[in-house]
Amino acid sequence: MNALQSEMGQDFVALGFPCNQFELQEPGNNASEILNGIKYVRPGNGFEPNFQMFSKIDVNGEKELPLFTYLKSRCPSTRNYFSDKHSLTYNRFEHADVRWNWEKFLISKTGKPIKRYDASTDPFKIRGDIQRLLRRNN
Repeated sequence: MNALQSEMGQDFVALGFPCNQFELQEPGNNASEILNGIKYVRPGNGFEPNFQMFSKIDVNGEKELPLFTYLKSRCPSTRNYFSDKHSLTYNRFEHADVRWNWEKFLISKTGKPIKRYDASTDPFKIRGDIQRLLRRNN
């Protein structure tokens, strides 16, 4: 995401929402712990995001952030299956749920969800969609 943020310029804004609902992969309790985990552990090697990172949130279940309720209602899930449900830390499973960390949503300048991408999608594979959206918005 860093490379895309740099390449696309100020008309493109990437936002990161840490979540601990998938195999407890985000154990940091606050922003500094999360950023240190990114910098020194995963991916490590001094990595620092050049996009805004928010506090840890829930993207699914009873305490999900309303933003994700909205996004999920507008863009279909990228998978027809859940990972091992025992590795998920919420218990109200819905078809539209985010299935794993690093799932991505492309949203227009006006807040309209355009497309949803699987967690396994390399950010560079969405470059064309971003460029088309930016051209359409300018």
